[in-house]
Amino acid sequence: MIYVDGVLFPDENSSSSLSSSSQGSSLLLDVMTHPVIISASESFKNLEEQRVTESCSRKDRYVYIFQREYAVVNPALVDFVGMDEATTCVGLVIRNRKSGVTSIAHMDSPKVVDLGISQMLSLVMEDDSDAEIDVHMVGGYEDVDLKNANGGGDYAKPEGYSFPLCCKLVETLQKRRENFHIKTLFILGNNTKLDAQGNACPIFNGCLVNTSTGDIVPASFNRSSRCPDELVRRIRVSASFDDPSWRGKLLDTYDTKNDRFIIEPCSWTMRLVEYVWELNQLPDEEILVNCSTSPSAEGPDFIDNERRLDLIIIYNSEWNMMIRILFCVCFRIWKYLLKYPEWSKTFPKRQPRVFERTANGSWNSVF
Repeated sequence: MIYVDGVLFPDENSSSSLSSSSQGSSLLLDVMTHPVIISASESFKNLEEQRVTESCSRKDRYVYIFQREYAVVNPALVDFVGMDEATTCVGLVIRNRKSGVTSIAHMDSPKVVDLGISQMLSLVMEDDSDAEIDVHMVGGYEDVDLKNANGGGDYAKPEGYSFPLCCKLVETLQKRRENFHIKTLFILGNNTKLDAQGNACPIFNGCLVNTSTGDIVPASFNRSSRCPDELVRRIRVSASFDDPSWRGKLLDTYDTKNDRFIIEPCSWTMRLVEYVWELNQLPDEEILVNCSTSPSAEGPDFIDNERRLDLIIIYNSEWNMMIRILFCVCFRIWKYLLKYPEWSKTFPKRQPRVFERTANGSWNSVF
């Protein structure tokens, strides 16, 4: 169930209360056009983006998640939790009003929403099915023009990546029995601007949550603050697409009770290494055009500073379709894979990589 301004939603006046093939689309539209949500979006847009650096984590305790990861944090152990690098992805935050326990996920596909939300709620609810849960969504800019849709079948099946994901998120929350209070929907048109060339791009790519107060602000992280074990965690996101045990799930990364990161072992094939070698030969222009869900929305360091690899097309016979698989693998990761083509070098004896927080706020490998 979802609530807006303390009232169960939708009500009898909402178009989404009608049963139709476009119910999910109508529900999302109704929530986004609610006066309280519009006001919250305007307030969020006017906030200054907080830039998180390594020095920040020396003063406060941070947890950062990458694409397709999630974490549940205890405010007694963690001060801030956040994510960034979301263009057509969505940062989903759910927080228990009573305990302050907060979960954040970097959602990248409608296929991980159902199980992903269940994973996020596992520790947030604390065996209290009646807990009141605040919800925030940030990211998923409007990568297609939805304004000309007529509300019928065309609107129910738009092209693009952001809209289907946002639709699925809101619809799934509405169908569940928990009490979700929608506080922020800074997605789609709310999170879209035009650049100097007239291309649509996101206003903000990330968010940061104060676990004690529940306050959320737009945020970006520099490379040194995206830790620990950045390279391996990014590779694991890519490798998980070929691992059936992770199908439909978010990647579990953080140990809530012990405030440590546990990077479970994953394996990668020589096919991935071969892709890396081949794509490493591409000129910058081809990387940008062919390797991103949103080439016009990528930041200036997409190629120059990180030379990322994005969107490998792989044929999946289960759905008899071409699935675009999102990679965010930078040049350093290409070098890592070429240096360690055998996954067993990264995960000896298939043991996890464990990192504990030190007294000065950094992370130390314990294995």
